[in-house]
Amino acid sequence: MEARLNLRDNAVAAKFLHHLVSAHKPLLDSGLPMSTQELVKIRASQINGCAFCTDMHTKEAAHAGETAVRLNLVATWREARVFTEAERAALELAEQGTRIADAAGGVSDEAWSSAAKHYDEDQLAALVSLIALINAFNRLNVIVQQPGGDYEPGMFG
Repeated sequence: MEARLNLRDNAVAAKFLHHLVSAHKPLLDSGLPMSTQELVKIRASQINGCAFCTDMHTKEAAHAGETAVRLNLVATWREARVFTEAERAALELAEQGTRIADAAGGVSDEAWSSAAKHYDEDQLAALVSLIALINAFNRLNVIVQQPGGDYEPGMFG
């Protein structure tokens, strides 16, 4: 399977991707745990059917020390005992933020309150920004049918 458009070789797409990647940099110093960030990226990517991002973020998480058990259970996090309450709150916010069109009111007050119990304002800002950012990446890759499976940890720097 080949992508419909090579996002890295097209000048317009490459410039846009550069800005998206740059948008991630402030989140790295936000205090939101990197393991939580990867779990959120994986879950949103699974929901959106983005093979490329699911491949990328599961491999990056494993490379950073995440366990196979936790990675294998991200899609079923509600029934799994391996996630902390804070991670569960982040995953719920990620799911509701990703499926925003499915709920008339968007993200519920309950999901927001749960996340706010575990994360400070900067971490919440990072979490919301991360959910928006991974959804943007997912949409780019799904639209062009970017295949997954060939990603190597660290290949983009």
